[in-house]
Amino acid sequence: MDNDQKRKWFMWGMILAWAPSLPFLIGVVHSFQGVFEQKATGIGAVAAGLAEAYVTFGLILTFVFLVGGIVLLSRSFSGGHGMRALFSVLSMCWSALMLIVFGLSVWLFFFQLPRGVSGPQ
Repeated sequence: MDNDQKRKWFMWGMILAWAPSLPFLIGVVHSFQGVFEQKATGIGAVAAGLAEAYVTFGLILTFVFLVGGIVLLSRSFSGGHGMRALFSVLSMCWSALMLIVFGLSVWLFFFQLPRGVSGPQ
């Protein structure tokens, strides 16, 4: 395989691996703003902001981006490019961490938050 193809895979892998971080960071900032403004405490206040950010961005799109980034970055490894390999490994680890956060926020949003919310009385 030629070096240009691996460079393209690396660039697209980096874009796909880091793109889902933007809504995550926006969600974290939004969550903490809500906590400070309302003086709310607990994991529910933070989880609601993260879950809202992921629902807004699109659950399936986030998953596809992260997995696609990992696949493309794993294909971009080559022996003579140590820095590319280092950034690929770091980005794949970050993508795996984001997949864990993604799964936890989906679990909280769909399974834990509905239990804590009471209906009209």
